[in-house]
Amino acid sequence: MRIVILSRNPKLYSTRRLVEAAIKRKHEVFVVDHLKCNIEIEKKSPKIFYKGEYITNIDAIIPRIGASVTFYGTAVIRQFEMMKVFTAVSSQALVRSRDKLSSLQILARAGVGLPKTVFTNYTKDVEHVVDSVGGAPLVLKLLEGTQGLGVVLAETKNAATSVLEAFNGLGARVIAQEFIKEAGGADIRAFVVDGKVVGAMKRQGKEGEFRSNLHRGGNATIIELTDDEERTALKATKAMGLGVAGVDMLQSSKGPLVLEVNSSPGLEGIEVATGKNIAKEIIRYLEIHVE
Repeated sequence: MRIVILSRNPKLYSTRRLVEAAIKRKHEVFVVDHLKCNIEIEKKSPKIFYKGEYITNIDAIIPRIGASVTFYGTAVIRQFEMMKVFTAVSSQALVRSRDKLSSLQILARAGVGLPKTVFTNYTKDVEHVVDSVGGAPLVLKLLEGTQGLGVVLAETKNAATSVLEAFNGLGARVIAQEFIKEAGGADIRAFVVDGKVVGAMKRQGKEGEFRSNLHRGGNATIIELTDDEERTALKATKAMGLGVAGVDMLQSSKGPLVLEVNSSPGLEGIEVATGKNIAKEIIRYLEIHVE
């Protein structure tokens, strides 16, 4: 196959591993910076122009689109779809996954367990928002935040109302979410490829930190999912329409609760923690569907 990896940096761990896995399985692979693609829209003749030439005869793409460039990255994926190229992550699924509010609504409708969540359009009744998720402590999240940025743990009702009022004053959209104390500052990431969990890790936040993101100094260890956790990860991925996904869950007394379904999950944390070749699984997924 001829495979394009849409990535802004060929030196990133995830991009490098996908290139290595594709070459090892005897495929041609090209790393293309999606922000440098020109999209040519014409009746029945969609084209992509990149670095002085048209991209042609591509069998499949693997999008690695950063949150800050979702709009243009999605447009490039859509153009490849119009050119009848298979994509590991569809343009529609990427858009759904990047809209935190919409994705939570989709997951709730599909019957996926979630922490109780409240979204408001700059209401002045911030105390009611706090009470609606079970009072303090509670978690406040910016809708546009990534990698743990824009996430605040409000330990008292006064702190929560102050933060909500401050966010409202800045015109920032925020969701309030119940705090799952029994999770102990840890979460689980299940890596799903083509409807199967191919690896799972438990991420523990550093001492005094309730966010477990590896970018924020957390650590990861391999974990074997319970049947309930595996079912939840697969149901969430299916609801979002993703072929490749990282499903972040909390272990709670009510069972697994999904925090987020990531459409461009990094490979480094999961491969290091589990010792599994996740990049190879993604390439095999392309092989099956292109054939």
